[in-house]
Amino acid sequence: MAIAESHATSVWKRAGKHLAFRLAGEEYAFPVLKVQEIVQWTSLTRVPRVPEFILGVMNLRGRVVPVIDLHVRFGLPPAPVTPRTCVIVLQVARDTGPLVSGVVADDVLEVLDVPAEQIEPPPGFGARVSTEFITGIVRAEKRVILLLNADKVLDSRDWSFVEKVLEEKDKTHE
Repeated sequence: MAIAESHATSVWKRAGKHLAFRLAGEEYAFPVLKVQEIVQWTSLTRVPRVPEFILGVMNLRGRVVPVIDLHVRFGLPPAPVTPRTCVIVLQVARDTGPLVSGVVADDVLEVLDVPAEQIEPPPGFGARVSTEFITGIVRAEKRVILLLNADKVLDSRDWSFVEKVLEEKDKTHE
């Protein structure tokens, strides 16, 4: 009984408003409460010797924000920049405090109000494939939308690397 209650509580926590966006023709969504803002694509400052999925950093009103390419992070081919390409600025929880980071989206679609009964658990692919960044799957009409956990899209090693890049960038601006 406790497992069923735990699962129900977990689904309830994932219900609510989500920002839906598109990557390589597929739909994903982040909880709206994690989204700080959406900004138009802008030029980025490349950072040497960073993982391929970190496109660089952008200046967001005087704040250095790392920008992540989810295409590369998810093993998808990089997408060309179009007039609809944008950066979703997220605030993620870290042990060291909140971290602001941007993720590239091909297109922002809408804000969805997702009821708990529409959320299915993420698929299991076995022990060798990590899906901990997927909190659920929503089937809405003919659409399938993967709900993402903004705090876990990058694992702790990745976030540690991003934080190190930000510290180095801050030192160069002092």
